[in-house]
Amino acid sequence: MFTGIVLDVGRLMASEARGGDARMVFAFDRLDPAAMRIGDSICVQGCCLTVAQFQERAFAADVSRETLSLTTLGELRPGARVNLEPALRVGDPLGGHLVSGHIDGVGQVVGVREDARSSRIEIAVAVELARYIARKGSVAVDGVSLTVNEVRNDLFGVNLIPHTQQVTTLGALTVGTRVNIEIDQMARYAERLLSADRNIPQS
Repeated sequence: MFTGIVLDVGRLMASEARGGDARMVFAFDRLDPAAMRIGDSICVQGCCLTVAQFQERAFAADVSRETLSLTTLGELRPGARVNLEPALRVGDPLGGHLVSGHIDGVGQVVGVREDARSSRIEIAVAVELARYIARKGSVAVDGVSLTVNEVRNDLFGVNLIPHTQQVTTLGALTVGTRVNIEIDQMARYAERLLSADRNIPQS
């Protein structure tokens, strides 16, 4: 599990195709290598990846065909900046919201405008995904925990404060950029509970 609070912005060093899958190597600056182990989970651009190998201040992770097809990781090129967050440990603060690192879909930035010292970002998602996004609810965009400001059909808007722009990759978003989206898990559980109630036979 993660919180959507990015602790480092790394970069893709290399991506090697391996029989339909890929092995990607990511460099980092601020993460503590002494606290990392083979098999640890790290959230990369919102995607939960498993550390397969270390290379000084870098780690390698195997990325499945499923992940490559359903996220933006397959679109990254060497040098691309990525949001990084290690998995939660017992006692860590929960500063954002619970994030699994399992991407629900890819959205596209359709609007960027200044809003005082913040940026207002509008993102389009598939209609079947938009139904789970609620005003003042939480959403993870490229692994960053954000509060939803408004929802209109298949569009939702978020605000990026100066700090978020500076310490994540979101400050570089432009119209047309594709982003990984993970909805708040509570929405999925609520839907499941409601559908289960509807299927209970009435006496």
